[in-house]
Order: sequence, then structure tokens, then C-alpha cells
Amino acid sequence: MPATARPFRIAIDDAVIDDLHARLDATRWPDAQTVPDWSQGIPLDYVREVANYWRHDYDWRERERALNQWPQFISPIDGLDIHYIHARSPHEGALPLIITHGWPGSVVEFNKVIAPLTDPVAHGGKASDAFHVVAPSLPGYGFSGKPSSAGTGVERIGRMWGQLMASLGYDRYVAQGGDWGSMVTQSIGQTETTHCAGIHINMPIVMPDPDTMDQLTPTEQAALESMNFYQQWDSGYSKQQSTRPQTLGYALADSPTGQLAWILEKFYAWADCERDGQKHPENALSRDEMLDNVMFYWLNNSAASSARLYWESFAAPNLDPIHMPVGCSIFPKEIFRSSRRWAEKRFTQLVHWNELDRGGHFAAFEQPALFVEEVRSAFSSLR
Repeated sequence: MPATARPFRIAIDDAVIDDLHARLDATRWPDAQTVPDWSQGIPLDYVREVANYWRHDYDWRERERALNQWPQFISPIDGLDIHYIHARSPHEGALPLIITHGWPGSVVEFNKVIAPLTDPVAHGGKASDAFHVVAPSLPGYGFSGKPSSAGTGVERIGRMWGQLMASLGYDRYVAQGGDWGSMVTQSIGQTETTHCAGIHINMPIVMPDPDTMDQLTPTEQAALESMNFYQQWDSGYSKQQSTRPQTLGYALADSPTGQLAWILEKFYAWADCERDGQKHPENALSRDEMLDNVMFYWLNNSAASSARLYWESFAAPNLDPIHMPVGCSIFPKEIFRSSRRWAEKRFTQLVHWNELDRGGHFAAFEQPALFVEEVRSAFSSLR
């Protein structure tokens, strides 16, 4: 453990919880949507229901204990305090793995996958499947520090993660990520080539190959249709966060109900949550799990600071080729999906490719067993 690392446990003052409750009690509600579905945004009745549960039934102290089950630390990395989980495997020769969340996620997403990744024998795997897991909170997210000046985009974060792994004594490691974590992990694949042996991503960012446009497969056609839907109906949040994150921050910093609605809508939109013809976020994730994640934003007043990553990195992603080993897992309800032949144009050593039959954008959160198997398979040849 680096000398500069400080052990950390989540311990929120009662006064902070009392303030949350007072704000929930004082919510000024908008009028209801004029349609019977989610097409104008998250419905009033559902937000009222979850806000009432948050206020009266959600037990933060119980959840806090559950979230503190993993060893956590804060280390200064490149001038910024970074919060991270560091769960070492009991198995000799475990492969170090740094795993990165995105927006509107947090390290809460990994709560169900850390144990099977670190101790596979206890969870249906072999000792040779073991990982030492490092799960940092992105700068400006969760309990990590907030950048006070511009310049913290995915490229800088990728280099910071290289520094973090070096400080932990990991000379050779692998990296995994989804959403912004996918972008950070792909950046690691471009800059940390001396020490990172390979990457696995569940949202590969690649351009559709123009040479395939007149011979699209059904999978590719569906991917383009999903992308078009995102641009037309599902990308308003990203436009706001990538252009005026500070303006948004005033509303979300002041209203827990606003922060709740801003995040829950994305669980509805991006999780694989349709069952028997009914789409609902609680078909994929429990109410407590979603509120745990919302709490990481509310408790740390990180609406604006998390949104600034869009301002830094959304407009012009680096799509240069990646030449180290890459594994991709394509979950069917992911926002952006690639075909293998599109991915091979960017990833010159594609060592793992799998298109799954269930799961969405929050893969580790929604489908932990499938996610763990994908990570094990993707890195099996790199041990």
C-alpha cells in the first residue's frame, strides 16, 4: 500500500441525512406529464413513490455498512485525491484489474462482482480466475476529489489510473470499463502500454465502417437504429452536460428529488428492464440499489463535477487504433453497440468477442454473473 494512501470508510454525519430528509419533505413538485408513458421524462407518480421511499423506508445506515464491506482508500494521484476500493484476492498469482465506472454510475455498480472476481473458488470458478480488484471513483464523482481547473478528461484519467496501479505495486495489470469507464479504459489501452497487458470493455467506442453500409447485418442495422434513437430522443442530458454542466449543477445540487429523477430516468432508458411487455427500472435493479447510487451523487454534491467530464471529453473522442489485446462484451440493451467487423477496424488484437442475450448499459450491476464470466474469459489468455 502506498505511504500516501489513507484508509477510508463511508461515515456520513446524521446532520447530512437530516438535511436530505428535510429537503425531500419540502419538495415542490411539477405538474404531471401529459402522456401515459415515459416519453416526456420520468413520470411524476413514480418519482413521488421513490422519493417517499427514500425519505421514510430507505435505511442509509444499513446500506452504508454494506458499502463498507470492501477495503477503501484515498490516495493523492496527480494532485487530486482519488477514492478507490482495493480488494486483494486470497489466491496466489491473481491478476491485478482496474475497473472503472461511468455516469450516472459509481463504484456501487461493482458491489456484486468484487467477491467472485477476487475469490472465484467461492463463486463457481477456479483459483486461476482470480483478480486483485482496484475500483476507483472517477475524479469529480463519489468520494474522489473534484478538479478545480479544466483539463481532466479521459486521457488524463487513464494516465492517473496508471499512476494509481504503479503506486499499489502492480507492474502488470489489466483494465475494464463501461460507459465513461470504457473511454478511460480505451485511453489506458493507448497510453499505458508498458504496464497494461490488455483491456476489456462493455461499450466499445468505434465508428461504423462505411464500407459495410450497403451490406449491413441485422445486428448492425439494429445498432444504427439504436444510435439514431439515442440522438433524437435520449441525448438531451449529454448535450446539457457537455455544454453547460455548471448551469445544471445548481438545480441538482439543491434538490434531491431533481438528482433522483435525473439518474433514475437513465436506469429506465439504458437497463435491460423490460419483462412481460412492461418496461420498468425495478425489473433490473432494486430500489435500494438505485438509491445507493443516487446517494453517491447527493452526499458528495457531485452533480456539476461529474457532468464536467462530458464538457471535457464528449465532443471529440479519441478513436485512434488500439494495438494491445482487447476483449468486448456486447450486451443487447447497451446504448452504443458495435459489430465484430466494425470493432476489428480499431482493435487490432481482438482476443475476446461475445454478444450476450440479456443485459444493458449497467452490465456489472444488472447481470453480475454474466459480467464476471465475461471478464474471466476476456483475460484468460493474458495470465
